[in-house]
Amino acid sequence: MAKPLLDDALWSKIEPLLPDRSALTGILFVLRTGIPWEYLPKEMGCGSGMTCWRRLRDWQAAGVWQQLHQVMLVHLQSYAQIDWTRVSVDGASIPGPPGGAETGPNPTDRGKLGCKHHLAVDARGLPLAVILSGANRHDSKCFIPVLEAIPPIRGLPGHPRRRPEKVHADKGYDFPYLRQYLQRRGIRPRIARRGIESRERLGRYRWVVERTFSWLHRMRRLRIRYERRADIHQAFLQLGCALIAWRHVQRFC
Repeated sequence: MAKPLLDDALWSKIEPLLPDRSALTGILFVLRTGIPWEYLPKEMGCGSGMTCWRRLRDWQAAGVWQQLHQVMLVHLQSYAQIDWTRVSVDGASIPGPPGGAETGPNPTDRGKLGCKHHLAVDARGLPLAVILSGANRHDSKCFIPVLEAIPPIRGLPGHPRRRPEKVHADKGYDFPYLRQYLQRRGIRPRIARRGIESRERLGRYRWVVERTFSWLHRMRRLRIRYERRADIHQAFLQLGCALIAWRHVQRFC
């Protein structure tokens, strides 16, 4: 028997943040299958695709998806299941044929329109923050924003935590100002140096972020960006990260 899109255990975490289980089920179906909103099966009892789209939009505007992700992170932190010894940062491009905000010509795909997902993950690949940019924006320009997007995470005695011990990144981030930014925050930079360090040396730690991208992009709505509106695609991204964090909760807590 196939697993339900929204089981009772996950719903118990979500219910305090939003009241409409049927609309959320429809949103999850679109996220996982990638189907157009208008093809959402009526027999699922989720209402129309447009109703689910409006809920996704409104809940994004209210910050619900960010809150949901943070609820999962706080739960993991309360069990000491966020590994702050290192954070890895990377970006991945996807096609965005309709264009729209935060898209641009992809220099690695013959100038076709696309966007980039930028991730910061802990040492086990748990997504801590995700942001969106155009495909023509250099990864280094989103290094500081994605690290700044890591929220203060409470759950253990003392101040909420958001700062790792080290940050790993590939040669695309090899710029003095990024190292200086990390050093000012008391974080050890482990950024591969162009012409000095091999990809394999730091890759043995950084592969976790590539695996997390693989997890995200198994959700078909995140393989290709169909939304012209950046807020709608960011909502799907944030929800995808929350679902990955939920799997960490199930496994480690």
